[in-house]
Amino acid sequence: MSGDGDEGFQRIQNKSQNGVIQPILTDLYQITMSYAYWKSGKMNDYAVFDLYFRKNPFRGEFTVFAGLEEVVKFLQNFHFSDSDIKYLRTVLPPYTEDEFFTYLRNLTAKDVTMYAIDEGTVVFPKEPLIVIEGPLPVVQLMETPLLNLVNYASLVATNSMRFRLAAGPDKTLLEFGLRRAQGPDGALSASRYCYLGGFDGTSNVLAGKLYGIPVKGTHAHAFVTSYTALEDLQYQDEVEAYIDGRLNNQEIYLQKSLKPSNSQEDVDFVAVCLKWQKKIAPVIDFLPDQVSVGELAAFISYAQAFPNGFLALIDTYDVIRSGLANFCTVALALAELGYRAIGIRLDSGDLSYLSHIVRDSFRKISRKFEIPWFENLTIVASNDINEDTIHSLNQQGHEINSFGIGTHLVTCQKQPALGCVYKLVEVNSKARIKLSEDVEKVTIPGKKLVYRLFGHDGNALVDLMQQPLEEAPKVGTRVLCRHPFQVRFTL
Repeated sequence: MSGDGDEGFQRIQNKSQNGVIQPILTDLYQITMSYAYWKSGKMNDYAVFDLYFRKNPFRGEFTVFAGLEEVVKFLQNFHFSDSDIKYLRTVLPPYTEDEFFTYLRNLTAKDVTMYAIDEGTVVFPKEPLIVIEGPLPVVQLMETPLLNLVNYASLVATNSMRFRLAAGPDKTLLEFGLRRAQGPDGALSASRYCYLGGFDGTSNVLAGKLYGIPVKGTHAHAFVTSYTALEDLQYQDEVEAYIDGRLNNQEIYLQKSLKPSNSQEDVDFVAVCLKWQKKIAPVIDFLPDQVSVGELAAFISYAQAFPNGFLALIDTYDVIRSGLANFCTVALALAELGYRAIGIRLDSGDLSYLSHIVRDSFRKISRKFEIPWFENLTIVASNDINEDTIHSLNQQGHEINSFGIGTHLVTCQKQPALGCVYKLVEVNSKARIKLSEDVEKVTIPGKKLVYRLFGHDGNALVDLMQQPLEEAPKVGTRVLCRHPFQVRFTL
């Protein structure tokens, strides 16, 4: 085991510690236990704790370990501030000895040693993800913060990996959970660890800034519904002049122009769009007088703002009779001026069926007008997607390239907590065990090392826990492996 962390997260190493993560972010009983340890003279007892979980989440067969970087930062900065001590004096009984508060104020992690599995590693129940050893009161105080740092991080990283496995390696996965996450810190953690778990980007701009995660996004339905006619396309300077009273209403002109990609000469972009609308109507079978003019104006406006990044939400009114037609109209106008649209997003309806309709229209236009790249435009699907939705779409067959996933991803609705625990396994080199009528809650005593054993074909076979004094497994040598509670197999 080591504490180097996942290579994919190296770019965010050395970032400052989350200011919320501090020793006083803990349960009161950690403080009271530490006082009892101190008062009974056990402050120098040397203890070993294991941090692990008992069951894989989501009824699955694996877990992705995450949160290690923040754990390292927490240990590096472990100390109680003067204000912490002042507050603790109001919480603990008035007869608490002053020397204990002095003891707390001087605590650091200088005598603490941590061992950890690499962040991003697939792990399994009962094996220690993190081993913390050091003075008993100090390592006891670390329990709650460490569990807080690892539990949700590992849960959401595992959830995102399950979405990745469901979608397949060739689909783009985007995390859209900011507005549904449990508070701002939960949203940031979700964006960070979904990226670790296999997602390609996030809508969370602050997460992009803090962690270097690619940020993705287009417009919302509100953008479309804010336009009602082509007359809504106005020059900004002329609107300001009208507001200032320097122009009357009749003198405000349509914002029609867009410069081609290879020219500085303005082209009447609205006219180009209307030309293409007539040309493609018989190709993909729609009536120009039935599309939403306001939606067309919105798409034109967005394309003028982002000619190289035009991705439109097409389900505000009617996907087939309006949204798709308006998108293709504007996308082809952009193509005439030397730009490439990106694609569309679907946020409602029968996603599989609609994706086929959209892709078929793209293919028809590509062939009719000899634009090869048009048939490969991106189709993004959102709309409260969960893991089962993706499996269902796979069974139906679909033409979706990318999924935007929010609520079910960041809230982990199938299972809200991983259930990591932090258990004492050794004091002063003597093993400790917790017994329980519930076999799952019985701890495995003693300090352990974890080895992952591989077969001749390079596939992992089993994780083996041994005491530090036992001889390590050797390549090419058989080793007896026993389940800690159920003897299942030998190797």
